[in-house]
Amino acid sequence: MTRLLPILFAAAVLGGCASAPTLYQPAAAGRDAVGYSEYRIEPGRYRITFQGGPGAPPAQVSDYALLRAADLALTEGYDWFRVSDRFMEGRPDRGPRVSFGVGGASYGRRSGVGVGVSSGGMSLGGGPSVAATIEVVMGKGERPRGADVYDARAIRANIGARS
Repeated sequence: MTRLLPILFAAAVLGGCASAPTLYQPAAAGRDAVGYSEYRIEPGRYRITFQGGPGAPPAQVSDYALLRAADLALTEGYDWFRVSDRFMEGRPDRGPRVSFGVGGASYGRRSGVGVGVSSGGMSLGGGPSVAATIEVVMGKGERPRGADVYDARAIRANIGARS
């Protein structure tokens, strides 16, 4: 039984490391809420932020911000959008941390086992989180040329299929 305790403890600790996946959804109220939010600056111009969950890849977070821009453009009757400004913000992992150790010894017919737990080792928080913020200007008709100009329907079809 004493050999089983460290294994059960390790399984419980590692089970606590699992974090929920980052989903394309509106952000709930709160500072660290995962999901998208937008602010309408003027007609056809928005600032969109997508906050990823702990451990979410920055590319996924950026893609979801573009997907929200495409959804807004299509909802408002626009065909394309231009990203006029963008930045990424990272937040360190603030989750609880734990470490554990197991030791044993024997002397003649006697033996002993020790288990120790500390609060300074492995993170249970899932990893750092990132947020992507983009400012977009939307338009109708033929899409202008440029590396930061996107077809809203194409973004919805390509990135939306993966979300």
